[in-house]
Amino acid sequence: MNCSRPSGNVPYERTWATVNLDALAHNARVMRRALPAETDLMAVIKAGAYGHGAVPVARAAIEGGATWLGVVTVEEALEIRGAGIAEPLLILGPVPEPSLPSAVAAGCSLTATSASGLQALCRLPGTPRPRVHIEVETGMTRLGVGVDELSDLVRRLDPAAITLEGLFTHFASADERDQSATRAQLLAFERAVRTVRRLHPGVRRHASASAYLVGGGGAALDMVRAGIALYGVLPAPHLNAGELRPVMTLSTRIVRLRRVSAGTAVSYGGTYRPPAATTIATVPVGYADGYPRSLTNAGQMVAGGARVRVAGRVCMDYTMLDVGGLAVAEGDEVTVFGDGLPVEEVAAAAGTIPHELLCRIGPRVPRLYVREGQVISCAALRWSLGPVDPGDVSPPPDGR
Repeated sequence: MNCSRPSGNVPYERTWATVNLDALAHNARVMRRALPAETDLMAVIKAGAYGHGAVPVARAAIEGGATWLGVVTVEEALEIRGAGIAEPLLILGPVPEPSLPSAVAAGCSLTATSASGLQALCRLPGTPRPRVHIEVETGMTRLGVGVDELSDLVRRLDPAAITLEGLFTHFASADERDQSATRAQLLAFERAVRTVRRLHPGVRRHASASAYLVGGGGAALDMVRAGIALYGVLPAPHLNAGELRPVMTLSTRIVRLRRVSAGTAVSYGGTYRPPAATTIATVPVGYADGYPRSLTNAGQMVAGGARVRVAGRVCMDYTMLDVGGLAVAEGDEVTVFGDGLPVEEVAAAAGTIPHELLCRIGPRVPRLYVREGQVISCAALRWSLGPVDPGDVSPPPDGR
């Protein structure tokens, strides 16, 4: 799988992430085609769209056929609404009671994960009535109302207080080869749906996420929530990427080359000492930028058209590479992950999953948004510090 790159020189001396919006819209189209016509596709854009940037990703996903958007916090929801995006939007996590009125006013659908949370939603004064999805606990043991609690809870609902719009659960093992746990969860969820639909026959059902879309377990039901697969990344190595395209490339530049003799200590603690004379390249990406320290002496990057190894401990702001006898120069671009080095492989070397690696890319790493090989806008992603000013992100040329 290849990720398109912007043409021309990128004006960054440190580290930057290239986000290919054409690839993201393509991925949404691929997943939309894989679903029954009556099933909605939700683009999950929580955590700054997994580090890609929520507003431009939302626009591209809608262009590709997503009909719903999913976030986790009210701040994430208001960022989307502040950018003028009006598509149906579900806040998948519980919203603190003081923030509920602003979420309702913004036209968001809300999640009740407990009886007390549902009661708080029912107490909201005025109009419009909150549109609510109840999360059902079927085996994740995280959030949600138990299947056996639902009957009494739904029976006591005041239909004048809320609109019960949806019912959902979260599969714990849909990306694993053994699907027995997922099948058990689905059976429990179907039992919950039957209970609720006796009183609310139009309630929407959704349970499956990315794994279902790339050959894992689950069922389409009324909606599927596309998370990591939307970004062209597999939830698990044994699943099938099909036509999906990776969306992000993380790049940096060589800022220093140093020829060293055999046995020279490199980085903190001198944990790397080359067995023969070599060239050490310093690149300005470190754990403050989201490059895991666990890749010390274990990671790779692509420089001079070849994979090279991380030499010594990953620092907060820099990482050293053993580039051997490659013909590289200071200022040359280096791929941290992307073309020739998939993010899934880097995450595996770091002992984590690609979801975490993408989400942890720091706010000081600028995101360059690309259409048809050209950079159309750039944004400093600040989702971890607060909502992004919608004015910071220019819309694609078509005005979406």
